Amino acid sequence: MWIDLRSDTVTHPTEEMRQAMAQAEVGDDVYGDDPTVNRLELLASEILGKEAALFVPSGTFGNQVAIMSHTQRGDEILVGEGCHILMHEVGGAAVLSGVQTRSFPTSLGDVTISQLEKMIRGMDIHFPNTGLICMENAHSSGTAVPLETLRAVYRLAKSKNIPVHIDGARIFNGAAALDVDVKELTACADSVNVCLSKGLGAPVGSLLVGGHHFIAKARKNRKLMGGGLRQAGVLAAAGIIALTKMVSRIGEDHKNARYLANRLEEIESCHVYRNRLDINMVFFTLPESVISESALVAGLHNAGIKINGQEDGEYRFVTNYGVSVEDIDKVIETMKRIILH
Repeated sequence: MWIDLRSDTVTHPTEEMRQAMAQAEVGDDVYGDDPTVNRLELLASEILGKEAALFVPSGTFGNQVAIMSHTQRGDEILVGEGCHILMHEVGGAAVLSGVQTRSFPTSLGDVTISQLEKMIRGMDIHFPNTGLICMENAHSSGTAVPLETLRAVYRLAKSKNIPVHIDGARIFNGAAALDVDVKELTACADSVNVCLSKGLGAPVGSLLVGGHHFIAKARKNRKLMGGGLRQAGVLAAAGIIALTKMVSRIGEDHKNARYLANRLEEIESCHVYRNRLDINMVFFTLPESVISESALVAGLHNAGIKINGQEDGEYRFVTNYGVSVEDIDKVIETMKRIILH
């Protein structure tokens, strides 16, 4: 069995998920008559404290259909620098929704409200309309954005009549790290995207939640974007297990990430970013003079361990339910052996 630290997207469905998928009652979801999808959407809206939910194929899809449903072509959307929507969604907002993306400064996902307020466009014939503010929690940097920040952003947006979308791909990680009910985070936005296929272990899918009118519009845009699935209950069945059985164990991944961070620091010249250790991600640097990126990736791969190479000079290891303490010990001992050679 591989030890896979590339992401929490690499998780395999549990045996309970596989059984639920095999036995799922299905219909045609485009017609709205897939009972398992309907149950998943109702469950998600209740857990996340919103009026309605929409099952979509992926997190990127969820974010992009939200942008399309909140904005008009030619609008400007404000997104935090370094966030997933800006950095890892292939410029989808421009291609799909015809909106201009403008980034506001953040500190590991946190926001200075006065800076954000200055970026909201006034009424000038030369300016695009500020159509949406996008936040991310937990943040791609490995941090959980404080609840008070989300509340302050939402208050500002409401005062300007601007909707807020949260990319909550890992919002349950954020809630666990902040020790708050997830509803407190989702209350700070008009729409939220939540991934089922990361730390929650489902094989496919995300949920977009929001008000009834917004979700009705998003459902039509989902069809426009090619995301109208048919007997999707086969997938939704795993999502139900993800929400009911896997959320409660997320803290274990966070604990294992901290253990991994401690053990990485046993390696000479390995620098772990302790201020970015809120969730299940460990960011660190290891100089090329100690071991080259190619040698580390290949050496671990040969030992049955998968990692990604560096991004912007940093490595990222991600714990998930498929990675045990024993696996982490094997990773560290293998790294030490490779470096010595």
